Amino acid sequence: MTSTLVRGGTVVDGTGAPGARGDVRIEGGRIAAVGPDLAVDGAQIIEADGRVVAPGFIDIHTHYDAQVFWDPALTPSCFHGVTTVVAGNCGFGLAPTRPEHRELMAHTLEKVEDMDPAALIAGVPWDFVTFPEYLASLRRRGVRLNFAVLAGHLPLRLFVMGDEASERAATAAEIAEMAALLEEGMAQGAAGFATSTAVTHRGADGRPIPSRLAAMEEIEALCAVVAACGRGVVAVNGGGDLGFSSVYDLQARVGAPFTYTALLTTADRRHEKALAIHRDRLAAGSDVWPQVSCRPLAFSMTMVEPFTLNINPVFAELMGRPLDERARAYADPQWRVRALDAWSDARSVPPRWETFEVMESQAHPEMVGKRLTDLVDGSGSAFDRLLDLALDEPALALRVRAVLANDDREGVETLLREPGCVLGLSDAGAHVGQLCDAALPTDLLGNWVRDRGTITLEQAVHKLTGEPAALFGFADRGTLRPGGWADLVVFDPARVAPGPLRRVHDFPTGSERLTADQVTGIDLVVVNGTAVVAGGHLIGEERPGVLLSPAPASGGRRAG
Repeated sequence: MTSTLVRGGTVVDGTGAPGARGDVRIEGGRIAAVGPDLAVDGAQIIEADGRVVAPGFIDIHTHYDAQVFWDPALTPSCFHGVTTVVAGNCGFGLAPTRPEHRELMAHTLEKVEDMDPAALIAGVPWDFVTFPEYLASLRRRGVRLNFAVLAGHLPLRLFVMGDEASERAATAAEIAEMAALLEEGMAQGAAGFATSTAVTHRGADGRPIPSRLAAMEEIEALCAVVAACGRGVVAVNGGGDLGFSSVYDLQARVGAPFTYTALLTTADRRHEKALAIHRDRLAAGSDVWPQVSCRPLAFSMTMVEPFTLNINPVFAELMGRPLDERARAYADPQWRVRALDAWSDARSVPPRWETFEVMESQAHPEMVGKRLTDLVDGSGSAFDRLLDLALDEPALALRVRAVLANDDREGVETLLREPGCVLGLSDAGAHVGQLCDAALPTDLLGNWVRDRGTITLEQAVHKLTGEPAALFGFADRGTLRPGGWADLVVFDPARVAPGPLRRVHDFPTGSERLTADQVTGIDLVVVNGTAVVAGGHLIGEERPGVLLSPAPASGGRRAG
C-alpha cells in the first residue's frame, strides 16, 4: 500500500486544540497516524516545515449544483483549501426537474443567482429528472472535491405543482407528494433540505420564487422529513413570515438542526437584535446555527439586471423585460418617484448609496473608481445620478459595486467570535459575475487571524473544519485523527491570502465569471489521500472526491 508522510509541519487538527509540530501519515485514502517523528518506512515524503497542516476546509454554503458537471474541481474553491462543499443552498437546485421546466429553472437561476442560462443548458448533461438520478449522474462522472447536496424547495414545488408553484399555496395532497419526494432524496443521500423566503429572491418574471408562496404548514412538513430521517440539516434563507426569530421557533417544533442564512452586520444595527435572540435561544438549547462571514456582502452589477435593486418591487417589474422598456422606465420621472416611494416603506431597506462605486463605464471612464455620492451635482440625488449614468451607457451596461452588509469591522469580529455561529455564505458557484466569496477561508486566515488577530489560528481552523463537519454529520472528516479520511491542506500562515479577483470567460458558451484563482500560501490540497492542488495549480486527472451523505445523528448538538 502506498504511504505518504507529511512531515515536520505544525499540525492544527480541527478540534480547536493548540497546534503542535508533528507528522501526518496517509495510507489508503485515510489518516494512519498523527504525531511527532513518525517512521518513514518507505513513505513518500512531503516536507511541511514552517507550514500548517490542517484538515481540508468545508464550505457549507455553495451553489455548485451545475458547475460541478463541467468543472469537477470546483474552481476557485479548491485553490483556497476547500476539500468539501455543500450545494443546493437557498432551496435552489437542478432536481427534480421535468424536461419542460429546464429552461424555466435556468432562467430562475439567472435572475436569483446570476448564472448564465446558456451555460446551464449547454453545460449540464440533463440526463436526470429525479433527485436520485441527479446524484447518480454525478457519481458516474466523478468529482475532485467531496460534494454534498441539499434537496431544494424550489424544484420540489415546481415538480409537483407545475406553473402554479409561483402562484398559490400547496394543497395537503401536494405537500404530501413533496414530502415523499424529499424522503426519497434523503434516503438516496441528500444532505438535508433547503428553502428560501428571502425578499431578494425573485424568479425569471420578477415574481417571488415558488418557495416564497409556501405556507408555514408546507415548510414545517418538509422540515419534519429531515427530522424523521435522523440525519441531515435544514438550511433556511429567511425573510418575510420566516424571519430570524421564527426560524428558532420552527426548529424547536421540528427538532432537526437548522442553519440560517445569514447573520451579517447591518448599517441599521439590526444584527445586534438578532444576536441577542440567538444568545437567548442558544442558552435555552436551540439547535439553530446562523451563518456568519468575514467578507463584506458586496455586489458588482450592471444596470441591465441590478440584483440588489431588484428587491424594490418597482425594479422587480422590469425583470425579464426588453432593454428598451427598462431604459424608458429609467428615464421616466414618474417611474423614479414610484421607485423612491417603494423604498420609503418601513418594511424595506433602502440602498446604501454612499457605498455605490462606478466599476466600469465606456461613456464616463473618468468616473471609474469614484463613489456615486461624490458624483452628485446640484440638487440631484444619488439615485437620479445612477440612472442618468446608466442611460449614458451603451445598452445600460454601467457596472457599479454596492455593499449591502457586513462591512462593520467590530461587528464582524463579534460575529466571528460568537458561539453557535458557523462560517457560511461564500455563495461559491453563484453570482458569478457579481462577486467571488469562495476566498472566505484564505481571507479569514490572512486578514482576520494573522493581520488582525480576531480569533486564533486554531479557532479559525476549527470553524473551517471540525465545526461544519459536526453540524452536517460528515463522519470521519473535519479533524486530523487516525482512521479519518485524509482530506487536508498545507498552508503557510505567513503568506496565506485570497489574492486578486479577475474576470474570465471560461464557462460553457464562453460566459463570464469572477474568480479568485491566484491564491498565495496554499501549498497543497489533498482529497481522500490524493493531491488535487499543489503550488496553486491543479495536478493530475483523478477525481478522488465522493458524494457525501450525513451520518445518523447520535443525539445532542452536532457541533461545538
